[in-house]
Amino acid sequence: MKSWKQKKFGALAVLLLVSAGSVHAGELEDGIAAAERGDFAAAHRLWRPLAEQGDPRAQYQLGLLYTTGRGVPQDHGKAAHWHGKAALQGHADAQYHLALIYDWGEAVPRDYAKSLHWYRKAAEQGHVDAQYNLGVSYDDGQGVPQDFGKAL
Repeated sequence: MKSWKQKKFGALAVLLLVSAGSVHAGELEDGIAAAERGDFAAAHRLWRPLAEQGDPRAQYQLGLLYTTGRGVPQDHGKAAHWHGKAALQGHADAQYHLALIYDWGEAVPRDYAKSLHWYRKAAEQGHVDAQYNLGVSYDDGQGVPQDFGKAL
């Protein structure tokens, strides 16, 4: 049975794939348009070179494709790889998704300390879901001493 975090992530991942915004230009935007049409393989072809060149937005999008298995075989290891690259560059959504990967132990050993680190990084940038999950961790005492004040 999937946890509430996993259910929320699945719906969020699909939403983020098609709603990355219209401020992106060129191949990134073309990849978003392809994803909106449901052509995730084309999106992957467009985003991969950008991701390899270090574009954190493209890295994040590739991470979502590998997480969901849309247009590519589902591969949580590759998802962690691409989310990690974008997270290190300060991409808040990638930081949040990397935190989820460590929280669940998908393709990496479950590591609450790393999960909390990435939740905090994203939360500090105003990522609401990261703030919520960080609060839940303090409320439950998961990976940290239980602290209702910090949970609030």
